[in-house]
Amino acid sequence: MKRQFLLATALAGTLAFASTVNAQTREPGIPPGVGAGAATGAVGGAIVGGPVGAAVGGVAGAVVGGIAETSRPRFREYVVTHQHRSYDYDGEVVVGRQLPRQGVTYYRVPSEYGPTEYRYTIINNRTVLVDPETGRIVQVVD
Repeated sequence: MKRQFLLATALAGTLAFASTVNAQTREPGIPPGVGAGAATGAVGGAIVGGPVGAAVGGVAGAVVGGIAETSRPRFREYVVTHQHRSYDYDGEVVVGRQLPRQGVTYYRVPSEYGPTEYRYTIINNRTVLVDPETGRIVQVVD
């Protein structure tokens, strides 16, 4: 009984969090889709870790300054039309992976895909957003 109550509380908190974040995406300067990513992360986090998991998942699901889900197809098309060379990388292409400082070329993301300080590059034929300060992958776009 106690477990059902906790699960119901986690679900209610997740929905409240998701709707709050979704409402925030209508604000100027916040890329569309951040709310959707946060909501997805919050639901996944709630399933795994209850209310705390919902909060952590919601933050992790929202890549602030990333390419929104709704803009990804257009952005992929943009990247393909520019035909940048793909960098061959021995490691797995995942969020958090730090790329080498040498040999990788980073490109600006056009403002039409949302405001971001990140750069994009092609690694093993996959488009990724990278934090230019650290060289870490912050989003795998495709």
